[in-house]
Amino acid sequence: MSNPNYEDMELLRFTTAGSVDDGKSTLIGRLMYDTKTIFEDQLEAIEKTSKQRGDVNLDLALLTDGLRAEREQGITIDVAYRYFATPRRKFIIADTPGHIQYTRNMVTGASTANLAIILIDARKGVIEQTCRHSFIAHLLGIKHLTVAVNKMDLVDWSQEKFDEIVASYKAFASRLSIPEITFIPISALHGDNVVNKSDNMPWYLGAPLLYHLETVYIGTDVNHVDPRFPVQYVIRPHSDEWHDFRGFAGRVASGVFKPGDDVTVLPSGFNAKVKAIHSHDGEMAEAFSPHSVAITLDREIDMSRGDMLVKPSNQPTVGQDIDLMLCWFSEKKSLQTRSKYLLKHTSKECRAVVREIKYKVDVNSLHKIEDIQEIGLNDIARVTLRTSAPLFYDSYRKNRITGSVILVDEFSNETVAAGMIR
Repeated sequence: MSNPNYEDMELLRFTTAGSVDDGKSTLIGRLMYDTKTIFEDQLEAIEKTSKQRGDVNLDLALLTDGLRAEREQGITIDVAYRYFATPRRKFIIADTPGHIQYTRNMVTGASTANLAIILIDARKGVIEQTCRHSFIAHLLGIKHLTVAVNKMDLVDWSQEKFDEIVASYKAFASRLSIPEITFIPISALHGDNVVNKSDNMPWYLGAPLLYHLETVYIGTDVNHVDPRFPVQYVIRPHSDEWHDFRGFAGRVASGVFKPGDDVTVLPSGFNAKVKAIHSHDGEMAEAFSPHSVAITLDREIDMSRGDMLVKPSNQPTVGQDIDLMLCWFSEKKSLQTRSKYLLKHTSKECRAVVREIKYKVDVNSLHKIEDIQEIGLNDIARVTLRTSAPLFYDSYRKNRITGSVILVDEFSNETVAAGMIR
């Protein structure tokens, strides 16, 4: 915390995933405990609760399992976000549920992550949930995957067991397009290979987990190539000081914008130049993701929320027929053809109708199940939608912001699905 350049430190968002009781919450607790980022009163409360429950060891999972139901059952239900920092990097962790019925929560927690830690119980090896969570990580475009083989203390620190799990996982992952996979044998309970290198596994020559998290290169994760600026709000101050000011506020989705750049307004197609870029700190020489700014143009152009600024030579796809992978969130109803929903994409809202359900994915075998009439809770399927107004989009693989949508039930206002445009 004393780092003078603390605000400028790089931020890594990562998520933990795995089956129930694989030790995800314990691992995060261990990371926070060993990096000394928990308060004394928190530690005292955990020690007290652990004693009351008759636990032999300090139950570090209590740091993240915030819901009472989780404490009572010993499982994580909600997505718990936790923050900590080291001298090298800042971290935001999404601790996601392991139960199959909470797949939607895992999708929510992993949607903004740079890296995913997939925990595997060394005694159980690669199981259904391992495959499910790895597939979701691949679907959400997570470029860095760390497979942490936990509870190595319960298999006598066996290298043979670790190698067996690595081989099994690689055989499954070969069908997924994940650029980087790292394997680390750990014991979250005892802290082996979490923050410090383990003396119990001299055969493991790699770095501990925290060092890997501190040093993994995420500079290429943000798209700086395709300039996209969805307009959220038009700023007209109506004051004497800013009498003629007309700025377009929003968050840069990708690419870089500078004063003097030629831009095109979608959907109108009008061209202009960037006059200035304003932030709360004053004018900026350039803006890129994730900057929130107000852009002014050199000419008067009618723009409103849902429009997008792009470069004339680099434009997104414009269309109303959208092909996407969809994860269904709703318990109350299923998705069927001809169902209608409110669709949200960047700052744009419009109505959408389901034209076709092409197939559902069996996340264990990655096989396509065709001739599907409807999809239910936690299902992942490929569907086509027809929107009431054109969307300005890229594929999700290319751009996570302009390539993602959510569907909302207009009557209940429930978010029923998240989609990744193909």
